[in-house]
Amino acid sequence: MELIAKERDRLLQRAARAIGLGSTAVALLCFSVPGILDLPTYIAVVPFFLLLALCQYRVGVNQSVVWVLLGVASGLAILIVVQLQIGAPPAASIGTAIVPLAAGAIASFAIVLVNGIGRLGLLVLSFVATATLSGLLIDAPNFFSPELAAILLGWLLATVFGYWLGASVPRAARRIYSIGRAHRAERQASETEAQRRQGARLLHDTVLATLTLLAHSGVGVAASALQQQAGEDARLLRQLRLGASPVPQSSGVYNLEPVEESALGTTLESVKQRFGRMGLEVSWHGTGQVLLPSEVLDAFLLALAECLENVRRHSGVTDAHVTITDDEFTVRAMVTDAGVGFDLKDIDEARLGFKDSVVGRLKDVGGNARLFSSPGAGTTVVLEVPK
Repeated sequence: MELIAKERDRLLQRAARAIGLGSTAVALLCFSVPGILDLPTYIAVVPFFLLLALCQYRVGVNQSVVWVLLGVASGLAILIVVQLQIGAPPAASIGTAIVPLAAGAIASFAIVLVNGIGRLGLLVLSFVATATLSGLLIDAPNFFSPELAAILLGWLLATVFGYWLGASVPRAARRIYSIGRAHRAERQASETEAQRRQGARLLHDTVLATLTLLAHSGVGVAASALQQQAGEDARLLRQLRLGASPVPQSSGVYNLEPVEESALGTTLESVKQRFGRMGLEVSWHGTGQVLLPSEVLDAFLLALAECLENVRRHSGVTDAHVTITDDEFTVRAMVTDAGVGFDLKDIDEARLGFKDSVVGRLKDVGGNARLFSSPGAGTTVVLEVPK
């Protein structure tokens, strides 16, 4: 809040300086019109105008009330010198000439006098003194004239503007803080949801897959392969309990050290070996070496491994074909099996296997997945990721 108060005061000071200097320049031009003042009086008021401009400049960069007092005194001194005009009585048009001085140059100090009881008292005294001297100089009947009305309006506008600006800055700051707090809450919720989804994918691709094998007594999988897979899952769980953040490097293997860029050809072999140990023969076709960013490669390989896991579990066959192709912008993998197939309408929306571990994972890196299958005609999945 202290920073907000400083910013508020800075805005008030700069506004007072801009309005004050502009009004002082206009007032000096009005007094410079031939016939308004005689030469000795004009020469006498010029130094006070210069002092007034200096005070207004200093108010813009300094919070001390001394410059405000000196500036108001300079403006009042101009009115007094004009009232005591040395060579001749004031011209009839002097009232018009003093309006920019009294309603603008001197009134501009009201902008920085709206905060605090002491400053408000100084504002009232300055207004009374300015209005009194201006009224004596104008010599208005019943102490009212259009010039005095303009002076009153100038002080009123300066006071209202200063109060509005001073109140708006803290209010705007509170709103900004509220918006920022809502944004942080939303971001935290998004990050929590992303972590939940990542955790669900991680468990689905590792521990749950192993538990499924155990539930079926490891049918079709060698005991050594099942033991090796369970060991990898156990190491992963130990790392998670110690607070590590796993980063997937290849299907079923999570490495805690990220890789900036990896060659696709050097990692497909590990996927083939893993499923080979579990009884699914994978035949690779097409591109052998493609460079992908680490996060894209991770998503691509994990989605590919999930597709092969679905072939192993549900297709009823022991072999699958993976064709890798690429062009200037995209890498594609087509996973094909000649198994029992299924009706796409029968896919359970609640299943994580395809919806989240394949489609969701690829969407996170700008890719997509397409599924083609029918009962008795096998299944084909097309995976696409950007280079």
